[in-house]
Amino acid sequence: MISERIISIITYILGSSWIIAVFYAIWTSIQEKKYRAAKRLILFFLPSFFFFASFILPENLVFYYNISLLITSLLLTLFIFIFDPHKFKIGNDNPQKRIDERDIMFSRALLIPDTEHYNQYYSKNRDKEKKDNIFRKKPGLMSPNSLKYNPLSFAAADASFFTVSQLASAVTGAVAQKKVILDNDKLILFLKSWAKSLGVISIGITQMQDYHWYSTIGRGVDYGQKVNCTHPFGIAFTVEMNPTMMASAPDSPTLMESAQQYLNAGNIAIQLAQLLRNLGYSARAHIDGNYRVVAPLVARDAGLGEIGRMGLLMTPELGPRVRIGVVTTEIELLTDKRTTNPNVLDFCTICKKCADVCPSKAISFIDREEINGAIRWQINQEACFTYWTVIGTDCGKCIVACPYSHENNLIHNAVRIGLNKTSTFRRIALKMDDYLYGRKPKQKAVPNWITLKKYTIKDS
Repeated sequence: MISERIISIITYILGSSWIIAVFYAIWTSIQEKKYRAAKRLILFFLPSFFFFASFILPENLVFYYNISLLITSLLLTLFIFIFDPHKFKIGNDNPQKRIDERDIMFSRALLIPDTEHYNQYYSKNRDKEKKDNIFRKKPGLMSPNSLKYNPLSFAAADASFFTVSQLASAVTGAVAQKKVILDNDKLILFLKSWAKSLGVISIGITQMQDYHWYSTIGRGVDYGQKVNCTHPFGIAFTVEMNPTMMASAPDSPTLMESAQQYLNAGNIAIQLAQLLRNLGYSARAHIDGNYRVVAPLVARDAGLGEIGRMGLLMTPELGPRVRIGVVTTEIELLTDKRTTNPNVLDFCTICKKCADVCPSKAISFIDREEINGAIRWQINQEACFTYWTVIGTDCGKCIVACPYSHENNLIHNAVRIGLNKTSTFRRIALKMDDYLYGRKPKQKAVPNWITLKKYTIKDS
């Protein structure tokens, strides 16, 4: 019968597609050196043999087998991608007042006991002094006495941070006396295209809000001064942190990669800012150690992602496995509307893998709560930073564990698309991620070219 033949053909196509997809997923996992996932996907390949069983069944049962397989596949597809019982509400996630940069751990770590800045800060923050004196007794970031010390990779990371510090004088600069008047669409197309040719993954433009700016400067020669920038527009972008380098978190390659991408983001931000100044418009680059803005909030409002459970920007392309650069400017630009993504926050609500793997237990397991007028998650920054000063690196285990952080390829991108569809898919995908990669993904070995087993330190 024609109907039987059509059903058989459709079933054959579905079955073949499934087998090809499974083979591709296995091969991709092997390429990524995620052997646990490859082995477990092979187990998922076994049900495909039931498809071939249709060709050896008695002829009078083939039609009924095929039709039942087809109906089951369609029903499962409809259930996963259409049925969505959980509607997540973001709520108000905008801070009601500016953040003081002096309160962040990077600023507090720079305070030297018995100095003017130290005494001024802790006279008003006695509760923080007790917590901070704990990390001051630890070896410190990039310290030879830290647990993850590697003289080569620590020296390389320090070289990157040093280079970033040398860029400080270029975050602002002289503005050309004559303004070049350009079509707004053309300028934005050029800015975004050039940025992506320089290595940017995503880029967006937003109108600056009061809560985007720090209230008081917490680092550098301008410590303690009020932030008085008035640029009305902000350009935010992301750069990727290499998954191979991050996979050995919390070992030293993560510190190398983090430092390198801070440098790359800083370079690009300075280039974009100088471009605008060359066109006659004031602009400022915001780079590591020299921010005037809360970069994740600017990036979020520029449409680049949402702030997740671990307090980092969750991008749709690479999750939190990015670094952020920001340029603020006076030139009027068409902004990218922030398209709030409740799906990401819904996934962060149910996932909690970052909290599970956090060695310092700094990431909260509870739902979002109101902090500074905004509904959000809050990490224990003192616990997180103190752990950094013990191991000597900036850890990164939460970033690696995040299901959104997987490599940029066909399989993972397909899953990312599914995560944005329904809560049902998100919950199934989370279970699959735990099954394939582990609830606490196994740390990968440090690359051979970084591994250093023997070395000697002596006075020069």
